[in-house]
Amino acid sequence: MKQRWTNRRFRALVRHSGPTSLIFRRRVALIGGAVIVGLVALIFAWAADGAGHLFENMVARYPYAPFVITPLGFALIVWITRRFAPLAAGSGIPQVIAASRGTSADHRRLVDMPTALLKSVLTTGALLVGASVGREGPTVQISAALLGWTHRILQVPMRVTVMIAGGAAGVAAAFNTPLAGITFAIEELAAAYEQRMAMLVITAVIISGMVTLGLAGNYVYFGGGIEARLGVGSAISVALVGGVLGGLSGGLFARWTLAAARINNRFTYVRKRYPVAFAAVCGLFVALLGVATGLTWGTGYEPARALIEGETLPYWFAPAKFIATLATTVSGIPGGIFAPSLATGAGFGEALRWIFPGEPASAVVLMGMAAYFTGVVRAPLTAVIIITETTGARGFMLPLLGAALVADASAQLLCKERLYHGLAKGFMPDAKG
Repeated sequence: MKQRWTNRRFRALVRHSGPTSLIFRRRVALIGGAVIVGLVALIFAWAADGAGHLFENMVARYPYAPFVITPLGFALIVWITRRFAPLAAGSGIPQVIAASRGTSADHRRLVDMPTALLKSVLTTGALLVGASVGREGPTVQISAALLGWTHRILQVPMRVTVMIAGGAAGVAAAFNTPLAGITFAIEELAAAYEQRMAMLVITAVIISGMVTLGLAGNYVYFGGGIEARLGVGSAISVALVGGVLGGLSGGLFARWTLAAARINNRFTYVRKRYPVAFAAVCGLFVALLGVATGLTWGTGYEPARALIEGETLPYWFAPAKFIATLATTVSGIPGGIFAPSLATGAGFGEALRWIFPGEPASAVVLMGMAAYFTGVVRAPLTAVIIITETTGARGFMLPLLGAALVADASAQLLCKERLYHGLAKGFMPDAKG
């Protein structure tokens, strides 16, 4: 009798937690998906960085080639996007936010595999023609699609938390910043961060992070070893001045981006009526800025790293990168704004050194970066964690947080709506037009 009870219990346990059970398949889908996210994020990073270097080498050899390549490239990428993958346009983060609002087929289409595949190819192509875009936003959409795909092939019911966990893992893998992935899920992707979501997000972030760590090593995005120190009085002064100015500048970028996406006027009429020609004009504008300055191409990683390490660049780098990124964003090509916004923020920090000439250069640049980036995305905690993890300046977290909080409040004066959430409305299944 005791043996019979044990066998029955064993069979029940197999049904509940064995290889064919929903619990087991859900765990395999999460763990396997997170491993794939880490691998794909790393491959995408190599491809995107390689594309950017190829373009820079081409410009070094043929300085005026961008006047042809960049406008034609913008036009071709927008045509392909509108023809084959309209849901791949833009950053990718708004699509994940929109997808996380439901589990219908229309919601899932925002993060399906065909869209993710074209997103990766088109973003790499955008960097290949000199667009001022980053790979981090697209990595979020691609990662959410991958995690959703593993759940579908294992016949695990899709939940909103799966897409949020995938997006968080994408941020962590893109920057090698696990804490930033978790805070990003809390601040941006989840409307209400539920307790039951926590372990799913943390598991996806840790596993994808371990994959990238194992293959790429324990690298720091901006090099690490940054010595950033300010006295209490100086930190308060820079946080207040930099926070207000950076928040207003970032808020202006967000306001103009949302206006281009939603407001109906002559400018947006031309953009909607002639999208390919409009993209070509935006590409020509980006080419003009790039050829004139030599600093606004691609993600802006090299100028940003130079500024963080204490080197100097012209004060006009920040407005030039601001305009190049805005022109790229409103053109409608796939690509993120994370890295370009960090670069613009570093340039803004360089301009702040004119106001605070006696303060350590790296410290002022980092605070300017935190302020501007927060002004754009309105996620102060994510901004601070990303900057501290990508520079290794973890002891400078409190001054950065002060600047970010001031910037968040200041940005609301110009743009009440958060950028990614505003853009997500255009991807909602029930959105008109």
